[in-house]
Amino acid sequence: MLTRMNGLTRWFAFAAIAILMTGCSTVVVQPPPGASSSARPAPNHEAGTYTVVKGDTLYSIAFRNGTDFREVARLNGIAPPYTIWPGQVLKLSGHGAAPAIVHAPPPAPSAPVFQTVEPTPAATTPSPSPAHASSVVPAPVAMTHPAPSASTAPVAHSNAPIPAAATAAAPVVAASGSTRSAGGVKWRWPAAGQVIGRFQASAAIPGIDIAGKAGEPVVAAADGTVVYSGNGLVGYGELIIIKHNDSFLSAYGHNRKRLVTEGQQVKAGQQIAEMGSSGSSRDELQFQIRKDGNPVDPLDYLPSR
Repeated sequence: MLTRMNGLTRWFAFAAIAILMTGCSTVVVQPPPGASSSARPAPNHEAGTYTVVKGDTLYSIAFRNGTDFREVARLNGIAPPYTIWPGQVLKLSGHGAAPAIVHAPPPAPSAPVFQTVEPTPAATTPSPSPAHASSVVPAPVAMTHPAPSASTAPVAHSNAPIPAAATAAAPVVAASGSTRSAGGVKWRWPAAGQVIGRFQASAAIPGIDIAGKAGEPVVAAADGTVVYSGNGLVGYGELIIIKHNDSFLSAYGHNRKRLVTEGQQVKAGQQIAEMGSSGSSRDELQFQIRKDGNPVDPLDYLPSR
């Protein structure tokens, strides 16, 4: 009797296992709600257009696309102080669409929220001079909905390799205090290190690389107004852009820490950031000068050493 019961028990056990195996072959596992929101693909941009995201300014969009901010404003009928909104689609001329930035979709619209402005350390904020009191200060990007939960992040660094001829050139060492007037701007060196990467107009990031150590000061190359302070441009890490006049902008990338905010007026030689390696594999300053939206060789404008 006991032997018969053991046999029946084993039979039922085998039957149960067979049923379970058959059922498992048809089960479809659904991902938990919201599980894929952080891995959404970058939005598709129509050729020749760009969709504004949180943190953008008209200057940063124009800079990213190698065009002049006034041209972008003209194409889209945007008047000073150049206010733009997340979700707004801007037309771009002759430079193609801006690189897509991965970001989570916004929640349902609610009360307007404006771009957050970081407090500026008192020690680095001088009083604006009368000569610059009338400079155009870009308005912050107006928000029509709360900021997305996932913040915009920089994409992997993509500097073009430096030719052998450039690396073989004698290193350039910073000379403190010297200035040079060019293009209606009085320029000075933004950092005290050696130039380890020379200008190449065809490079993905056309400027010069200045060596240094993490935390060393990065200073404004000339008087001007900060028109971008953020980390939303591909390959630049923590980036600052300064407008010097209607023709000239300068840009300072790979910083460890930004010390100025958009709309702030700065003086030549004033510290604006700490050197770092954000968006780069080494501590350095990636420095650019743009004239009417086009990159130019900073060594043609900076003083001799």
